[in-house]
Amino acid sequence: MSNLKMKEAALIYLDRSGGLQKFIDDCRSYNDSKQSYAVYRFNILINPSDITELDAELGNHILHQPLKAAQVFQSVCFTAVKTLSLIGQLQTETQINIVLKLTHLPQLRSYSLDLCEFPLDYASQRFYMMQGIVISMTTVTKYTQGARFLCSDGACPLSKGFQYIRVHVPGATESATVRNDFLCNLCSSSLQEDRKFRVLGDKQIVELITAKALQAFKGYSNNQPFRFQSLTIFLRDESVGKMNIGSEYKIIGIPTCVKTSQTAVCIEANSIIFCNPKVPSGISNNFKDLLSLTSNSCWKFTAILANIFASQIVPPGTYNLLKLCLLMSLVQTCDRNKELKDCLDILIITSDTLLIDRLLNFSINLVPRGIRNPVSTEIFPTLTRNKYGTGAVSIQAGSALLAKGGICFIGDLASHKKDKLEQLQSVLESRSITVYIPGKKFGNDVNQHMTFPVQCSFWSFVDMDSSSRKNMQKTNTLIGQMDCSLIPANLLETFGLLINCNESSSFYPLLSTVQHTLKKAIDPEGQLYVASKNFTTEDFEKLLAFAKNLNVEFSLEAERMIHGYYLASRRIRTDSISGSKLSASALKYLVSLAEAHARLSLRNKVLKEDALIAALLFETSLTLKYGATVFCVAPSAVFPFELYNEEYLEQRDIYLTQSQQQLQQFIATYGPGTAIFTSDE
Repeated sequence: MSNLKMKEAALIYLDRSGGLQKFIDDCRSYNDSKQSYAVYRFNILINPSDITELDAELGNHILHQPLKAAQVFQSVCFTAVKTLSLIGQLQTETQINIVLKLTHLPQLRSYSLDLCEFPLDYASQRFYMMQGIVISMTTVTKYTQGARFLCSDGACPLSKGFQYIRVHVPGATESATVRNDFLCNLCSSSLQEDRKFRVLGDKQIVELITAKALQAFKGYSNNQPFRFQSLTIFLRDESVGKMNIGSEYKIIGIPTCVKTSQTAVCIEANSIIFCNPKVPSGISNNFKDLLSLTSNSCWKFTAILANIFASQIVPPGTYNLLKLCLLMSLVQTCDRNKELKDCLDILIITSDTLLIDRLLNFSINLVPRGIRNPVSTEIFPTLTRNKYGTGAVSIQAGSALLAKGGICFIGDLASHKKDKLEQLQSVLESRSITVYIPGKKFGNDVNQHMTFPVQCSFWSFVDMDSSSRKNMQKTNTLIGQMDCSLIPANLLETFGLLINCNESSSFYPLLSTVQHTLKKAIDPEGQLYVASKNFTTEDFEKLLAFAKNLNVEFSLEAERMIHGYYLASRRIRTDSISGSKLSASALKYLVSLAEAHARLSLRNKVLKEDALIAALLFETSLTLKYGATVFCVAPSAVFPFELYNEEYLEQRDIYLTQSQQQLQQFIATYGPGTAIFTSDE
């Protein structure tokens, strides 16, 4: 009676939810094909809340005994097929394969599978929800959805018909569905598969790690031990291809135990849900007060941010230009599962690699997807053999794909081999990476190519005092140009920003840095400056999280200034021999810089003041690469004075206002509409 009641509830739910009509439509598709199948597969969408409210027992079966619940729906669907004559070729109930697709699970801890907890429950054969980031995936292969077997004894009644049907169930291997040692229940003769009725489906294997485990890739330890383990997910049929490397998902599935060379816990995925983190509500009160106090200027707030940023690593007032660029790159990151278009790649030339390394490492820890790439690991995807013996190739993410929507810090550029630098250059130009899969090496007849978008910003540095650099003969350089002979010219061009951090300069005072280092060595946890107490690391994390989610739009003045500067700069940096020195991506970098400064200023509109900062930063970078031009910008143009007090901030505003007038004059002389431009230009 209980089983009959659940069947009635299942039929009522299908009717109310629209599932019955979808089932009828799917049956008609099978019937119209006029082909006889061993197995007819149907997906049924289940809302556990609705069905539990309708019938608690059936809802409990779906959540805790999903295989038995599927049999209830199988019986209901078979009755519907026969009653309504939906599929003429269908003979037995076992030919119907029902897959229950859940919309969600109850928000209770017992339904959540935390990848950091031990032990994992893989014996209950029920649904769990787990969340993680994809770190690897295989190519798509085939598996057996269902197969028809016949008794080998021709005199046995079961030597024909569809009495012996094998269907894949969660956790089953290929040999559990198809093998040659099955026996007839009637005469004990061996069963033989009727191969022409085998039904194949697509299969893909991915590996997840919990977002908590990303701290292992950040190059920073808080001395708190944690357990790091990936979890294997089996995707089948319509779920194949719905997950991307580097993205974060919620998975509803059934844990199972798979025996390979070592026993492993795996998940048969049932439903896949994108994860979009919550948008932060605001910033700290101290930053609110600072924003209010600097509201009379479009430049003061970001100047103070750069001045006090990372006071745990370097003294306030040092490396301001670099810190401003780092903050602007950080606010151009993205936590959501959407394409990151506005990357800000930074290459730093320095003589103090240890301090710069610490500063960059501190900065990447302020965003969820800040990944540090150790020299011993790969930046881009690599290939391995799949350990589950499915004949598929496993593609491992690499640091760049793992840093999706964030920052990939690759350390010293000189520590990477020539082929990796060439690969990096190609990625910076195209923002994608193509993985070549040789068929012969991995047991396939056909070679394959898979292309992945690379959606992160790259940070790196070069040691200007390295031994290899000292032994190189310096080439003749132009005014303002850095000797970058250690860096491949084509790679140098692909980085959006080139920054010179020379500690011998008056803007990088050595004494204060030495004093800071000594004090931190004596008291590592001590807060040496008032800025460290008033504006904590957590405050900066909140600020960046809020700023990068701001939707910004360009004002007409800012748009004209950006385009005018780009065209004018392109014009004066073009010669008849080598063509234009500005790459096609230069305009994108300018736009991204202006947007970043507006976001960092917590504004929704990009103003001409933001466009000025973008132009000055970009021109400073161009000068280091190619030398100075008519629009001559000083290396300290963005921070012409040390920021001791309000008076110096006012002087900086006056200086930047003058620079804005010079930029407008430069655009008026060399920009669009001037006499030196042809009609096509």
